[in-house]
Amino acid sequence: MRPIIIAANWKMNTTPADAGELAATIASRTEEPGVVRVICPPYVCLAAVRDALAGTNVAVGAQNVHHEAAGAYTGEISAAMLDGLATWVILGHSERRRDQLESDELIGKKLARAVSAGLRPILCVGEVLSEREAGKAVEVVANQLRGALTGKDVEVLMNAGFVIAYEPVWAIGTGRTASSNDAAAMAEAIRSCLSADLHWGDFAEQVPILYGGSVTSANIGEFLAEHSIDGGLVGGASLKPDEMAAMVARAAVTARARAEAGV
Repeated sequence: MRPIIIAANWKMNTTPADAGELAATIASRTEEPGVVRVICPPYVCLAAVRDALAGTNVAVGAQNVHHEAAGAYTGEISAAMLDGLATWVILGHSERRRDQLESDELIGKKLARAVSAGLRPILCVGEVLSEREAGKAVEVVANQLRGALTGKDVEVLMNAGFVIAYEPVWAIGTGRTASSNDAAAMAEAIRSCLSADLHWGDFAEQVPILYGGSVTSANIGEFLAEHSIDGGLVGGASLKPDEMAAMVARAAVTARARAEAGV
């Protein structure tokens, strides 16, 4: 049975002075069985969030990692630097693809580095609005998957707890969301690509797929009602304890239902 995951991406928000308190508040208000919780604060807040979450089962994630082990890369963060600070990492977020011009090949290298360092990766994929309107959304996402995953050892990835987040770029931070039907169809297309194109076989059905893109407590239920979707990668709403509490509570309902159904 695939886990139900609610991952918080705080992006460039919070400071070391306030991140710990926010993380502790969210942890205390989201104690629901059956839901994996992850908070991904900015780099400078990782230590504060780690300390605030000590003794809870909320994991800490980084928002990025460099593909090289070390070297002359000013302003970058290596996997070794995250040791003891984070156990998860977001890779290939559309904002980094757009602003830092990250290619699928580069993201694949980051994925390999993260896994070798023991980090649990969340690989983000998604299309821009013009690509969806042109009917190319599935093709774009499949190309992103092939670009990052070709040549990777599927068993190594699965042992690392590999997760995919489908984030339609046009829905991130805009208040717009994909319909639950569209998100579910893309999740199925992702698993089809993993199985047919990358030859992952049964592993394709075991990969958790999250939805991201203006996720809130008002719409998370629609996505979790789709069997092919296993949680959310939450942006702005993850900075609000009330929102997080409501989303995790709804995720717990899905987790219980799936456990009872054995799916």
